[in-house]
Amino acid sequence: MYYAHSIRLDGDIILGGLFPVHARGDHGAACGELKKEKGIHRLEAMLFAIDLINKDPELLPNVTLGARVLDTCSRDTYALEQSLTFVQALIERDPSDVRCASGDPPVFARPDKVVGVIGAAASSVSIMVANILRLFEIPQISYASTAPELSDNTRYDFFSRVVPPDSYQAQAMLDIVMAMGWNYVSTLASEGSYGESGVESFIQISRESGGPCIAQSLKIPREPKPGEFDKILLRLMETSNARAVIMFANEDDIRRILDAAKRHNQTGHFLWVGSDSWGSKISPVIQQESVAEGAVTILPKRASVPAFDRYFRSRSLSNNRRNVWFAEFWEENFVCKLGMHGKRPGSPKKCTGLEKVGRDSSYEQEGKVQFVMDAVYAMAHALHRMHQDLCLGIPGLCSRMSSIDGKELLSYVRAVNFNGSAKTPVVFNENGDAPGRYDIYQYQITNKTAEYRIIGQWTDQLHLNLDAMQWANGDTSVPSSVCSLPCQMGERKKTVKGVPCCWHCEPCEGYYFQASEFTCELCPYDQRPNLNRTGCQPIPIIKLEWHSPWALVPIFVSILGILATTFVMVTFVRYNDTPIVRASGREMSYVLLTGIFLCYVITFPMIATPGLATCSFRRIFLGLGMCFSYSALLTKTNRIHRIFEQGKRSVTAPRFISPASQLAITFSLISVQLLGVVLWFAMDPPHAVVDYGEQRTQDPGNARGVLKCDISDLSLICSLGYSILLMVTCTVYAIKTRGVPETFNEAKPIGFTMYTTCIIWLAFIPIFFGTAQSAERMYIQTTTLTMSLSLSASVALGMLYMPKVYIIIFHPEQNVPKHKRSFKAIVTAATMTSKLSQLASERPNGEVKTELCETKDTNASECCCPVFISYYSHLHSHAGYLIHMPL
Repeated sequence: MYYAHSIRLDGDIILGGLFPVHARGDHGAACGELKKEKGIHRLEAMLFAIDLINKDPELLPNVTLGARVLDTCSRDTYALEQSLTFVQALIERDPSDVRCASGDPPVFARPDKVVGVIGAAASSVSIMVANILRLFEIPQISYASTAPELSDNTRYDFFSRVVPPDSYQAQAMLDIVMAMGWNYVSTLASEGSYGESGVESFIQISRESGGPCIAQSLKIPREPKPGEFDKILLRLMETSNARAVIMFANEDDIRRILDAAKRHNQTGHFLWVGSDSWGSKISPVIQQESVAEGAVTILPKRASVPAFDRYFRSRSLSNNRRNVWFAEFWEENFVCKLGMHGKRPGSPKKCTGLEKVGRDSSYEQEGKVQFVMDAVYAMAHALHRMHQDLCLGIPGLCSRMSSIDGKELLSYVRAVNFNGSAKTPVVFNENGDAPGRYDIYQYQITNKTAEYRIIGQWTDQLHLNLDAMQWANGDTSVPSSVCSLPCQMGERKKTVKGVPCCWHCEPCEGYYFQASEFTCELCPYDQRPNLNRTGCQPIPIIKLEWHSPWALVPIFVSILGILATTFVMVTFVRYNDTPIVRASGREMSYVLLTGIFLCYVITFPMIATPGLATCSFRRIFLGLGMCFSYSALLTKTNRIHRIFEQGKRSVTAPRFISPASQLAITFSLISVQLLGVVLWFAMDPPHAVVDYGEQRTQDPGNARGVLKCDISDLSLICSLGYSILLMVTCTVYAIKTRGVPETFNEAKPIGFTMYTTCIIWLAFIPIFFGTAQSAERMYIQTTTLTMSLSLSASVALGMLYMPKVYIIIFHPEQNVPKHKRSFKAIVTAATMTSKLSQLASERPNGEVKTELCETKDTNASECCCPVFISYYSHLHSHAGYLIHMPL
């Protein structure tokens, strides 16, 4: 099939034009089917712009612009061959290689000299052509090529464009992706400069700005094999979370990939983000509207040119013969056949020539028409300024412009500044790029009507109306395209190696809080994570409260004990000179009662809020009450033991059994405790601390700081250890004096007191130290300690003093003076009674008296058996008093 390949318009100055009138051919053919919009519309826009300029008396007066327009067939190699036409006039031919038959020298038809070129459309074509044109210093202005590499002024120094480069477009598309909250996307590019450069710019800008991660970056071959698009779609499905697909592809590839998605039932899954090659074109989405629904596309900011619409609608076969492809367009547009040589041999309908564009066929101005006209006008304004400078305003071409210098013309091109056909400034930067101004579109289906709607714009920054967006099935919520869902508060991201947008969420556990997006840090020791683990907060401080059940029971027991002890002391003071009080050892009893009172009182400092004074009282009185009590009891039991041991050997009284001696011994024992407390104060002054380790539970929510006195377990053991030593020693003496008849002394009540006290403290040790790891440690240990002290005091008070108080109050007749005996008689009687008791258990009745008398020393004149029995009977009833009377 034959295709005409150029349009030629005569003029004083010739401009070249490159347009994709036909698509790329299949099966080795150079050209394919006609492109009505991208080819014919754009070509007619250049012709229309030249007509307007030639009619404008203010722009290039008396200078006519001509044109040489070529078809690139959407193929860079074919376009390169065609563009050689533009440089023929600049190539000198050697006449020696050509001879005429007549022998005359050859005369060559001089081709038109092209001073500048408008085009091309595809970036790959522009790059190929720019490499040729720069060799011959011919300026070039593109109306659609957006590849970033064309901004390289060192390689493409004669190239300029009225559309912004893809680096701006890539930035705009990245801003859209970020505004949607998408951080995991795939890219798809048509093989060639436009697609590959666009994707490369997007990836580079994304990487530099910390943008989304690229799941896959796929390329569509120039010559795709059958099934190629199905393979591409299946590869996209491998990373199904990357729903957003960034596309820098030509419209044919866009249409085919959408068709593949439709075949694989992926309607609504992919979120297409298309570059300006998609823009607001209808051809890529025809018959696959549902799969394209929601697609966000970008297009350089443009406006329809009404004058061009009027011009193009008026075109017909009769008035547009200069366009050699218009007849083919006519057949394609009206689906008819022009005569026998028409390009549509199978069409049943014959063209009449009376058809009208826009009436008998659909018509919508192609998006790049404005830029084609701006490119032509930019070249015209550059020539006009050059004409003004070189021809000094003289109409028509002057001699200085008869041969236009391309490098000089380039400087005028880069300096233009005028309002284009859309009333927006047309300017170029130092690289020949136009500023970035884009409209953002979304392909929406409303009430079964599909259309592109403007949802925002980008001019150095994004302005996007999210409320105007609509996705598949009319959903207005923005769909997600993320590798991993955002982590909850209190969780850190553990990124997948090599893919920073994919991560696993790991909770910050224990006492760790979320310090940043990727790290958890340990809270200070006195703090715990807050509820959402985004920071730390102070750990609540607790203490044993007065109203706590752990405190109420010890307080109740202590109050009862204090009242009882006070009552006993008052009773003893009231009946201070009565035999029972005197026989009990008044001085030692008051010391013992003081210790009992202190054991009860210590409960209150132990429960009170820790402070300097409270902690000081705790240190002083914690072991002092027990020390008072058991020092007194030890002194008593030691005295009894020494008396009866001495009585076995002689009748002389042992030393240090007087009340003064007993007090001296007692306070000597107590002074050891006081000395220890003084040293404790000196080495480690008392103070309150907050212990955050005692209740530092695995769950930070239950963690508490315990306000307490700085008394360690070792210090407590040392403080109570001395008193416990006294208690054990006292118990040993109680055991030794257990054989003394109970009617003679207090040995057995003291023994029972000590046995019970030992049991209490033996129970105290495992309870106190066994709960060291318990969360209720503070409550259990304080309650156990205070209750042990109170129970110890209660046992001593109950066994040693309550019987005496009972006799004093309820049986005063027994609290009267008896006969006073000498120490010798008392000890002898007690010793003999002890033996009688022992022998009574070993001999029959009647044998005891005889044996005892037989074994008695005959020199003891005051002792005969009958007399002793009589004396024993008298002594038996009062020995309990006599043994304690002052001697």
